[in-house]
Amino acid sequence: MKRTISLLLCGIMLVCGMFSAAAEGEKTVSSEYPAEDLNTPLEDTITTSTSPDGKLDIAAKSVILMEPYTGRILYENNPDEKLAPASITKIMSLLLVMEAIESGKMTLDTKVTASEHACSMGGSQIWLETGEVMTVNELLKAAVIASANDATVALGEAVAGSEEAFVQRMNERAKELGMNNTTFINCTGLDAEGHLTTAHDVALMSCALMKHKLIRNYSTVWMDSLRDGNSELVNTNKLVRFYPGTTGLKTGTTSTAGYCLSATAERDGLELCAVVMGGETSDDRFNGAKKMLDYGFANWAFTTVEADLSGVAPIPVKKGVQKTVTPIAQNTLQVLIPKGSQDRITQKVETVSEVATPVVKGQSLGQVKVLLDEEEIGTIPLVSPDEIGKLNFATAFVWLLSSLFCL
Repeated sequence: MKRTISLLLCGIMLVCGMFSAAAEGEKTVSSEYPAEDLNTPLEDTITTSTSPDGKLDIAAKSVILMEPYTGRILYENNPDEKLAPASITKIMSLLLVMEAIESGKMTLDTKVTASEHACSMGGSQIWLETGEVMTVNELLKAAVIASANDATVALGEAVAGSEEAFVQRMNERAKELGMNNTTFINCTGLDAEGHLTTAHDVALMSCALMKHKLIRNYSTVWMDSLRDGNSELVNTNKLVRFYPGTTGLKTGTTSTAGYCLSATAERDGLELCAVVMGGETSDDRFNGAKKMLDYGFANWAFTTVEADLSGVAPIPVKKGVQKTVTPIAQNTLQVLIPKGSQDRITQKVETVSEVATPVVKGQSLGQVKVLLDEEEIGTIPLVSPDEIGKLNFATAFVWLLSSLFCL
């Protein structure tokens, strides 16, 4: 009951803010989250398989499902069409902020003064006043939970000095991540000519962002507040409330982009990122993301592979104090496979024919290729377990005497 009342109050505050802005002749303020959608549960269906043509029933222009750590694409439909991304643009903005915090350029307690430019954004916002001071932590709450454009620009200015410089860095980082079909014009996602990306590229930057565990302190929060409780924040991503295991991430809505979502969730050690772009309704994006996540969790899992070295012969050591060395596996391998396919995993061992001294501990001696059916899905390095010195005259003489006495 208390939560419902809070949501109603939040909606009333939003409407009042819109009318107030209009009365003062300001830019129209709009929320990217329809009020009637806040309390609507997701479709109660579990998707475990695709249709005969290999497609999921998702009403959107472009979708993709990706596993963040391997980068493996588990499902896609038209993932490379260039589309307006709306506020899922902020994923790249937040990635740069996370990297700035990690590098020590700023902390969560760093104070940021809102510029006139940041306060002029319109759209989803927390109504920053020019000269108002907030910490990075507070601005992150606003940007991630409420998708506040003014807070996002303030963070960008704190990182790079200006929104223009920040956007330049966004585009540079996009290229570094292999986002070859992306061009950012601003850091908020407000509609702008040429501001385009793809579902595949959004998945790439989403996966990069989710590797920064700090972002989950914000992306998993359903409700919070700022200004000593006077500014209520409600997460624009309702999967946080309705989908178990949700870890993030970001919604986006404009008249040009339609309804967009990058959704991340984790269950049983498997994390997934589902991107929906160009939905016609808010339900399209949330139910579409849920279908992909359900499909991924139902059909894929990580399994641990240990190298089978039972048939591996010792490797000759050339002119060493030790005649041979038996390689060991450097590690086990975590591989992402379809559930129930463990019996189809095979291994192919490759070792060097001989090794010259000196041999250092951990030196590469080959690898084990791990295959699922005929596809290589990973490798396990093979290394030397010991140091092996070069054979010298003294050691050879001792060996000779030992062999003579043994006779």
